[in-house]
Amino acid sequence: QVQLVESGGGLVQTGGSLRLSCAASGRTFSRYHMAWCRQAPGKECEFVAAVAWSGGSTYYADSVKGRFTISTDNGQNTAYLQMNSLKPEDTAVYSCLADRYYSGTDIRRYDYRGQGTQVTVSS
Repeated sequence: QVQLVESGGGLVQTGGSLRLSCAASGRTFSRYHMAWCRQAPGKECEFVAAVAWSGGSTYYADSVKGRFTISTDNGQNTAYLQMNSLKPEDTAVYSCLADRYYSGTDIRRYDYRGQGTQVTVSS
């Protein structure tokens, strides 16, 4: 089992930045592919970004490409999502995902998901 706990959310103005963290515990974190999804009220969680455990491959939703960066620190068992140039439409609950074998954009294929952290961007 892998437990994921997100932090770093909050309220920020348009154009601002936030850095989300995802602390993992349980099995060998460094061998897990990581991703982030976000869920706005009344909607399903949508893919935001993913990174292979080796750090060699990253994927981003078109809506965040060039503004968000996903990374991992395997020594700290932590994944990050650096979010810059935030927009009101980025407002959502952001959740961290992990999977031993899958590193793509289909969030349904990730075995583990955290509870999420709220990000609110004011206009």
